[in-house]
Amino acid sequence: MKRILLFSLTAVITVISGMAVTDNQSYEPVNGINVRNLWMLDRVHAKNAYTELPICHTNARTATMTGGVVYVSRSQEKQVIIPNPGTGRNDTIMQGVIHCFDALTGMPTKDLDLTLNGEPYGVFLGNASIGCDNFGHIWVAPMTSAAASMIPVYMVDVESGAMTLITNMEKGDVMHRTDYLDLVGDLTLENAECNIMAVGHDSNNPGKPTVYRWHNDQGGDIDTWEGGFSGDPYMDFTNFYPENRVGFAMAPVVKMLLGEDDNTRYSGEYFYIDGSDEGPVLYSVDGDVIDSFENVPTELRQRSFTANGMNEFTLDGRHFFAYVRSDMNGDGNGCQINVCELGEGDMLETMTKYWQLPADSLGKVNDSGLRVHCIAVEKGVDEDGNEEVTLLTFKAFNGMGVYKIGKGVEPGGPVTVPGDVNGDGEVTGSDVTALYNHILFGQDTEIFNGDQNGDGEVTGSDVTAVYNIILGL
Repeated sequence: MKRILLFSLTAVITVISGMAVTDNQSYEPVNGINVRNLWMLDRVHAKNAYTELPICHTNARTATMTGGVVYVSRSQEKQVIIPNPGTGRNDTIMQGVIHCFDALTGMPTKDLDLTLNGEPYGVFLGNASIGCDNFGHIWVAPMTSAAASMIPVYMVDVESGAMTLITNMEKGDVMHRTDYLDLVGDLTLENAECNIMAVGHDSNNPGKPTVYRWHNDQGGDIDTWEGGFSGDPYMDFTNFYPENRVGFAMAPVVKMLLGEDDNTRYSGEYFYIDGSDEGPVLYSVDGDVIDSFENVPTELRQRSFTANGMNEFTLDGRHFFAYVRSDMNGDGNGCQINVCELGEGDMLETMTKYWQLPADSLGKVNDSGLRVHCIAVEKGVDEDGNEEVTLLTFKAFNGMGVYKIGKGVEPGGPVTVPGDVNGDGEVTGSDVTALYNHILFGQDTEIFNGDQNGDGEVTGSDVTAVYNIILGL
């Protein structure tokens, strides 16, 4: 009975502590700016608390953050049986779901079961891409094949999960597969213009140069969108980095930048495209390469080129750039991003590295070839009026974490959790094992905080202390 109780209590403590773990890393301030990890929900730090959640799935490909909420989209998750009037039988579909988490704590808040026209939404990879516009509206879009002539974009009611079709983006005369979109401005057209972009590719022949773009004016007709390349819905790019490229590699992502004045704020005139080709490339709307990783120092280059993702943000007038350092094949670590300050002229080649987040890893588990790594940012101020940024890093099938960045942010560091001997943020039997290995065999590689009772030494009494914590004594 005691043994059963021990295991059940251990399981409960694992879940509770796992949901509240941090990366246990210490980050030095750079140029007066600090970073602190708020929470991790990933394979490395949270372990079972992450892997036992439905977001640990290769259909949970993208995430976004707005209004203090993290939204993780998973296609075809929930089995739903619906009547089919045509056959008189029932049909089974797999409904898409959006999982919501508190951005400050990482705790799950609610699930949004997606519906369209009152029916469960179960399209294949129907919500593969999720994002938010600059006014807090959540949108989703499906992966589309080369046979699809249009890309539907839906706005999601964050209370009910009901989807509203905003528009079907016509691909025009050149149809390629698309996976991930980006959107800048106001999807409803009430507060600002709106621009939407996607990049075409072919999983069998990835060298496709086609970029899609659509535009609508503030106050415009929501049903009438025009092509964003001088009226055309697509343009075949001819400029690339490296120069020997002839198109964008598999599952490319695009990220539009905010303009610096009121007239260009949501024009999306400049944008990054990352297509597994030696780093993101900055383009202008006429297809010219503005900046690339060509002259970026070796130590700032990506460690693997099969993950795509980047974002820019400003903090206290400084321009920052966050980009994927490595996917799960990174050298030693995996699924990390670099956060850098752009240098003179806001150029990549003069940027200064601040931190690698997390310093260790989100995970190194094969994600079945998914190439998107989501980086979302939200601006705010702390209680003293200092600007700060909340940053989400998300890699499908490996996990996610949220960081605070700013002058007034208390720097993060290793956190000592009572009973947590090996520093993984959980209190389980593995902590007891680590203590035994240290006491009996002198092994200290797994010891993060061996002295659990505060007597200055590691002995059997520390083992008892950990057992008492597990048992709640």
